[in-house]
Formats: sequence, structure tokens, C-alpha cells
Amino acid sequence: MNLDIHSLIIYEDPSVIVCRKPAGIPTQSSRIAASDMVSLLKNYLAASSQCGSAGRKPRGQNRKEPYLAVIHRLDQPVEGLLVFAKTPAAARNLSGQLTGAGFGKYYLAMVRGIPSPSEGDLEDHLVKDGRTNTSRVCTADTPGAKYARLHYHTVRVHKDQCPPVSLIEIRLDTGRHHQIRVQMSHHGFPLIGDRKYGGSDSGAGPLKLCAYRLEFLHPTDGRPMNFELPSPSWEEIS
Repeated sequence: MNLDIHSLIIYEDPSVIVCRKPAGIPTQSSRIAASDMVSLLKNYLAASSQCGSAGRKPRGQNRKEPYLAVIHRLDQPVEGLLVFAKTPAAARNLSGQLTGAGFGKYYLAMVRGIPSPSEGDLEDHLVKDGRTNTSRVCTADTPGAKYARLHYHTVRVHKDQCPPVSLIEIRLDTGRHHQIRVQMSHHGFPLIGDRKYGGSDSGAGPLKLCAYRLEFLHPTDGRPMNFELPSPSWEEIS
């Protein structure tokens, strides 16, 4: 997949970069020469630094790799907004906001069924299986269990489909592995296109989950930063 990183960058200043991650691209990959957001952004920063230099470095002198810190991640099939830190100080600040619930992470998802009630909180404990790269709902005393909480509300219901499907907005209060996909499936509303947790009726096509809104305080001056995508690539939001 050929990507123009410039078209994916929504905001940039000396401290942060906010960008849109397309579905199918990993946030960060351990594979050599893999096309992931971290590699794309580091290449972009290196090129920008060279263009902005008054002169070239002497031959044989190594150029320092640009600093870029991953603050949060999106699963590879999920599209949406990500913020990266360009300095260690910004990374510490943003990481503190993330662990202290200072981040606002909002998602749009298309699920099978009609959630009842139409708005509510889901609270579970999840455990990750590293061998299969999956998570499941478990009891609180399961070894490795982590508390998971999200808030959802139903935006729109499509009763003309069989079975009916619903567009829901989700606010993550915790950031667990595959959290939205696992919790929604466990409570009877698997995401459309989720072949890992959706079962045989998940349907074909892309995973219909998008991190469409992101809120945080700027790590340097504390001003509110709010970003929102107009719509996921799979859904025209009305």
C-alpha cells in the first residue's frame, strides 16, 4: 500500500503530531522494512529536518534518528486518530494524561443487534492470550486479569437489515488489548467485519471500527486539543 504521509497528518507542532491511521496499517511493527505509522512518520521527520537544514552534514557523520514516541495504539484493522510525541517531555506529559484518564478517546462502531439499554457502561475483566494475540472476558481473580470499562450510546439503528445493525459511539475509559471488540462481542453485539471476535455472522468487508475523535491537553501549554474525523471510510455519518 502506497501512502502519502503528508495527507495523513492533521496537525503538527514542535511537540506533537496528530495523524489519521488508515485501516490495515499497523501503528508500529517489529518487522524489518514494514510499512507502519512510526516508520512513515520518522521518515517524514528525517526528510523535513534535512530540508530545513542550512547545510549538509559532513560525509560520514551519522544523522540522528528523529525522536517519535508512541502514546497509544490502534489495532491494525482499525482506522482513526493517533497522537505521537516529538520530544521526551511531551511523551511524559501525554503518557501521564493517558494513564490518568486525561485523554478522551471516542470511537464509532457498527454492531449487530440493537443494544439495550441504548446507552450504558460495560465493565468487565479481560485477560490476554499472547500465543493467539486475542483477549477474552474473565473473572476478576483470573491470573493476568485487567479491569476494562467503556461507555456507549446508540447513534442510529438500521432495522431494515436482518438482523438489524446499530451505529454506536464508544468512549474508552481504559485501554485494554482489543477491548471494544471483546466487550461488545461478549455482551452480544459483535462488530461488523470482526472475523476474530464476531463469529460466523460477522459479515464480509472491513472491521467497522474507527477512532474518530481525540481529546487531550497540549503537553507544552495545556490548551485543549480536539480532533475529529468527518466520517469513517466505511460509513457516511449523517
